Amino acid sequence: MMNMDNAVRTDPRALHTPLELADVARVIPLLADINRADVLLCEWRDHDRAQVVAHAAPRSIASIYRHAMTGQTLAREHIQPLFRAMAERQYARGLHELLREKGANGEGPLAPTVQEAFPIADRAGNVIGGLLIETNLLESERLKRRSEVFQRTLNALQLMATRGEPRGVDQLDPIGEYDGIIIVDAERIIRYTSNIATNLYRNIGYAETLIGKHLDDLELKDGDLVHSAMERRECAQVKLEERGRNWVKKVVPLSRAVRASWLGPARAHLVGAMLLIHDDTESRQRERELAIKTTMIKEMHHRVKNDLQTVASLLRMQTRQMKTAEAKNALTEAMNRVLSVASIHEFLSLADTSVINLRDVAQRIIQQRELSVLQSEAHIKLVVAGPSIFLLARQATSCALVVNELLQNSLEHGYETRVAGGTVSITLHDFGDAVGLDVHDDGQGLPENFQLDQINSLGLRIVRMLVTEDLKGTLELKSDHGVTAAVRFPKIPLGGED
Repeated sequence: MMNMDNAVRTDPRALHTPLELADVARVIPLLADINRADVLLCEWRDHDRAQVVAHAAPRSIASIYRHAMTGQTLAREHIQPLFRAMAERQYARGLHELLREKGANGEGPLAPTVQEAFPIADRAGNVIGGLLIETNLLESERLKRRSEVFQRTLNALQLMATRGEPRGVDQLDPIGEYDGIIIVDAERIIRYTSNIATNLYRNIGYAETLIGKHLDDLELKDGDLVHSAMERRECAQVKLEERGRNWVKKVVPLSRAVRASWLGPARAHLVGAMLLIHDDTESRQRERELAIKTTMIKEMHHRVKNDLQTVASLLRMQTRQMKTAEAKNALTEAMNRVLSVASIHEFLSLADTSVINLRDVAQRIIQQRELSVLQSEAHIKLVVAGPSIFLLARQATSCALVVNELLQNSLEHGYETRVAGGTVSITLHDFGDAVGLDVHDDGQGLPENFQLDQINSLGLRIVRMLVTEDLKGTLELKSDHGVTAAVRFPKIPLGGED
């Protein structure tokens, strides 16, 4: 079966009953992780039906369900322990054989699961639903071999969940597969440590057993953290650095009532706490290294952008010294190409990723054109239309050059015989797995017998090479109340190589 995210799947329409069901829904992700089981919160509809209002799946093992059960209706004949628990107002247990996914030969083999059910009563003592914990048989057998202290703690958490306790559990980070567990009694004496917790504390110098020690004897902040959480009867989480390691520590207070909530109101008394420990040192180190690398890369792009802009400035200065129009045009075109590539590095120097918005690039190229080269063509309007399209830097760089060349081509050839002005538009199209880029001018159309493969224009030859060889796309030029250059190319997936 596929594993599902253990974040609780809740159907808000089903939570119209008293608040107790919503309270329980916040607790069941913790319960699913600690039990290594699927937990279903159900609303009791009638004698034979119950609706799943929330479903939490374990993070460390595969869920027994392929899809979330939230919103599904359960029938008595399939989930007998649940209905027995709600009807008889007591804990119920049973074995259920769940059909696996259908295969080529029909239904798959049966997967035995252990079902444990608890009734849930509102504050007036009326049973309004039930909590169903479904564990695959292998995990259930493993649990039987675990410490008696751990099993009692698990039972306490299950009963607490039916009361919507503990408070603040929804503010805790999810429990990870490599989190250690320490269980202490009401006096904060350690009664249980998982193997992971033992190894984590051994790494910072605690070679002897921790069982029987008081938390304060560890000379860490664990004692104060647990004491504070138990005093407030509320879950707590802190991130701190101790003994050269970065820790995430979570506390879940444990309480037990003299009677179950569905048998009537009763004050619960503290019996201890569960301390969950996660060593976050390597993760923090990776984050720091990534931040340093990101900063260095952004600085590199910033310097490249500055260098390219310097080159463009030198070309602009050289253009002013040219005597012939042909030389001036050649240098101006070279300057625009350099500025187009510089715009990509400008975006990369500002962003935290290598993904660039093509619409922003096109808009930037137009702004550069309006500032530097449209003095004699100021009567021509340049516009960008279409959605934001995010591309990897490699594709965005090629697109920037394509936009620049097609824009230059429209301005240079579209309005040679017109003085009444016009509009050049860049329109983007997102086809999901492909991109469309249209550059349209409303100037004069293409010459008669125009053949793209026979052109001598350097700009269009550059465009054709970039589109066909780099972008692996197609280029089409057609007369359409002017000229439209239509570019189509497939996207590189954002997770692909840049």
